[in-house]
Amino acid sequence: MHRQLVKAVIIFSVFIGCSLAYGQSIMVGPDGKFEKNVISVPYAFFNENFGAAGAYAYAVTGWPQKQAALIATAMAGTKGSVLGFVMGRDLQMPFARRLFLDAVVNAGYFQDVDIYVTGNPDFPDERAGSNDSDEDNYVNSDGGWDNFFRLRFKYLLPIGHGKDEIISTQVVDRGLLVKGATGGESWNPFVSGRTYFEMKPFYRLQQVDGDDVDEDVKTNGLEVSLFRDNRDFKMNPSKGSALRLKFQRDFGFLNSSDSWTVIDGEADKYFSLGESDWFRQRVLAFDFWTAYSPTWQEKSNGDIENGAPSFAGATLGGLWRMRGYPSQRFSDKAAIYYAAEMRFIPRWNPFDGWPWLQKYLGVQWLQFVPFVEIGRVAPVWNVKRLHQDMKWDAGLGVRFWAKGLVARIDTAYSDEGFGIQMMVSQPFQF
Repeated sequence: MHRQLVKAVIIFSVFIGCSLAYGQSIMVGPDGKFEKNVISVPYAFFNENFGAAGAYAYAVTGWPQKQAALIATAMAGTKGSVLGFVMGRDLQMPFARRLFLDAVVNAGYFQDVDIYVTGNPDFPDERAGSNDSDEDNYVNSDGGWDNFFRLRFKYLLPIGHGKDEIISTQVVDRGLLVKGATGGESWNPFVSGRTYFEMKPFYRLQQVDGDDVDEDVKTNGLEVSLFRDNRDFKMNPSKGSALRLKFQRDFGFLNSSDSWTVIDGEADKYFSLGESDWFRQRVLAFDFWTAYSPTWQEKSNGDIENGAPSFAGATLGGLWRMRGYPSQRFSDKAAIYYAAEMRFIPRWNPFDGWPWLQKYLGVQWLQFVPFVEIGRVAPVWNVKRLHQDMKWDAGLGVRFWAKGLVARIDTAYSDEGFGIQMMVSQPFQF
């Protein structure tokens, strides 16, 4: 099991039963009432990395501000893996009403992990992660730390829906938006949607301690982005679009492993197909993403200079893009990706027949999502090259609205097998 999937299972477990407020909005019921929610619970689980494990989770939403959420968890397993995780979301800065903070801090030690980096002696003439690389070209880490923090500062520009209303109120009935859309009305950013200027300092240490590779990958730097969110309801859009343009730079300071630059952009679009006799909502969703690292240089011996780590650059595979492949399966100087999803919310909800379970989960809808994805990585950003020999997968997702949270389980099949990805939120523009 790969590290990103392990974290996905952990975060998925923590967030079930929590009510999160995203995008500087407060969700209220049809009666207009808002309630703070708190969860404080021990739990147990089993997976390949932790073995049998015990954990404790604490989360509070609507505190210290109504639009904010704080979550923390700690866990330990019989295999020696341990993890601590803390996240704050949509915290409004006291000195600037339009400035918000998303903060994530993680410290974990993981055993027996497969990582797609060069070093496997069975593939001396092949770079791991390239588009044509063998699926067995990875190194196994017997154990190592994976620690990171990210501080995303988001400044809401005074245009569109963000001009007069910094924190919006959205009325939600049984998990669907009925009033208070924050986008989807016009293409004009001065009329519709919310636009953010974002800055995110980041740091990450990933240790690889195996028979064939023993190294520490350290990166730190700054991410700057412009994000236009013109979706009607961020948690589960039915119309509108979103666009993010992003620049990431590791300057090589503070003992960083290397300096590097990555430029990427993502756009998604949603079309509502309305209700039907069987479905409360039907939405067609599309996503496009591309990335390029202008600093990436491949030397004559195959070594890479000034290239982003596989978890930070032009990467495909795992939770967000190419879900039928392992996490960070492909990485290179450039990448491109397309996805299409058909999202169905049926009128039928089996949880309504289990009142004892609904008391704890509050599942107000299920969503069934067939999807297809194509993409590839390449050593150059070239339209023709990026659209040759593309990878593909197809799958089916099942998603739940549980007390204001979208939790998803996506299954997908590719030419390298079958993958299962579990995470919170819809996959596009996370």
